Amino acid sequence: MTLDGARERRVLTGGIDLCVAELGDPADPTVILVHGYPDTKEVWSEVAARLADRFHVVLYDVRGHGGSTTPRPLRGGFTLEKLTDDFLAVADAVSPDRPVHLVGHDWGSVQSWEFVTVARTEGRIASFTSMSGPSLDHLGHWTKGRLRRPTPRAVAQLLGQGRRSWYVYALHTPVLPELAWRGPLGKRWPKLLARLEKVSGDGYPTASLPTDAANGAWLYRDNVRSRLRRPRPDAHAHAPVQLITPLGDAFLSERLYDGLERWAPRLVRRTLDAKHWIPRTRPDQVAAWIGEFVTANEGGRLPATATGAYAQRFGGRLVLVTGAGSGIGRATAFAFAEAGARVVAVDRDAESAVRTAELARLVGAPEAWAEPVDVTDEQAMEKLAEKVATEYGVVDVLVNNAGIGLSGSFFDTTPEDWKKVLDVNLWGVIHGCRLFGKQMAERGQGGHIVNIASAAAYQPSKVLAAYSTSKAAVLMLSECLRAELAGQGIGVSAICPGIVNTNITTTARFAGVDAEEQARRQKRTARLYGLRNYPPEKVASAILRAVVRNEAVAPVTPEARGAHLMSRFLPSALRTLARMDPPL
Repeated sequence: MTLDGARERRVLTGGIDLCVAELGDPADPTVILVHGYPDTKEVWSEVAARLADRFHVVLYDVRGHGGSTTPRPLRGGFTLEKLTDDFLAVADAVSPDRPVHLVGHDWGSVQSWEFVTVARTEGRIASFTSMSGPSLDHLGHWTKGRLRRPTPRAVAQLLGQGRRSWYVYALHTPVLPELAWRGPLGKRWPKLLARLEKVSGDGYPTASLPTDAANGAWLYRDNVRSRLRRPRPDAHAHAPVQLITPLGDAFLSERLYDGLERWAPRLVRRTLDAKHWIPRTRPDQVAAWIGEFVTANEGGRLPATATGAYAQRFGGRLVLVTGAGSGIGRATAFAFAEAGARVVAVDRDAESAVRTAELARLVGAPEAWAEPVDVTDEQAMEKLAEKVATEYGVVDVLVNNAGIGLSGSFFDTTPEDWKKVLDVNLWGVIHGCRLFGKQMAERGQGGHIVNIASAAAYQPSKVLAAYSTSKAAVLMLSECLRAELAGQGIGVSAICPGIVNTNITTTARFAGVDAEEQARRQKRTARLYGLRNYPPEKVASAILRAVVRNEAVAPVTPEARGAHLMSRFLPSALRTLARMDPPL
């Protein structure tokens, strides 16, 4: 996507002619997007298009880049003071009477921190969203603080960021960066971005890249050393700040933002499972967070701040959970809701799905919806996938949880029993992965699929032939999908709980027995599981952890972890245990 159709204008400031593009209605709140190095404003094209229906979106090429002119001489032409002059000139031209909302990525964020912390811009900035670019002043104080108290952790953090900052040292080298960018590096850069960051082309990077990158080296040379040596003591943000941190950033450590509240007291933190170039690789989520923050600071209201271990991980993400009416499914829906996710609760019991959605909103979900669907119904699942994509968006995290239990010997298990178990436990997972996973892959912005298997997937039992077979198939399906989707940034995790206290025990069926005996065994099993009393909330926590860490297989309960180890190192002992009669 390019910026075709944008309205262009020229803005003069201090002898520099800036190329400015505008989208959307000028009567709407103005959002100014500032690009980083070695980019031009086109890095924002995907995000800008998603914001233009609600906001007046303004993009400009930083001096020396794209369609803007270059200062002469280069040395001293890219100081933060002059970049601030440029920003104010653009803001005055596009929004003379109202404060603007500022968004920066990479060096666009570095310079925007200057804009939002100097006195002469106070009152001109309504909010600031920062991505992958710290304040040089804050970085200077961060570095000095760790040098003053060189604890092992502080030294490790300094060394870790020092290793990531290799490119900063390289750009301070005379002449060589210019030669590299105008030569082989400039030619190979688009392919490097595509391979390392999964950044697609379509008008980006622009043909001016070699010149832009050569000129932009002076952003570093004019500012980095002087600010790190003498950071400003008054670099406090005078506007609300939203920090979006990509956890896979190869250039910046997440630890750089420790203590940022000191400098930005009105701070909202977000994290994203992505690499550095999120304006290109995650435009849906980036645009959603920008839109939410701008609206909140135009008189709207931010959602309640999530708490807990994963409070920063899932804000605004769309999570769909099947079998969400009770047990592990409901607990998982709540856990994602508490972490700020939008939740789609799917269950064949409409009333239970509605109740889960209602409670999810109460515990923190900004939005939650109930969808009554039988996961074994292929056509119903297809309609659900179409409806969710159209009305709520592409799912970011899919949790295939719906399942049923069946116990009984192989010869007591009828073909009808087999069909029912496989339809729910296996085909329900296949339908979910096929339909929602395909949407994730086609969107090209990553995602995660969670399939609830069981310790029974690798722990054989003479009375769980059908159930264990279905869960073993789910485990292998997950492993195969994980291999297939890894190159598209989509993680797949198989969760393998053991004995968990849910109502599956009261609904599980026992093959080959009459109704009276079936009721007795259900009651007995429910009592045993109740005595074990392993809550579904712990499984939900394991699910969130598996998504955050992109775990392939996650045994949950102690017995599940023990059986998993035995399946790898003592398989013969596990087969011996499989011959034992259960206590029913």
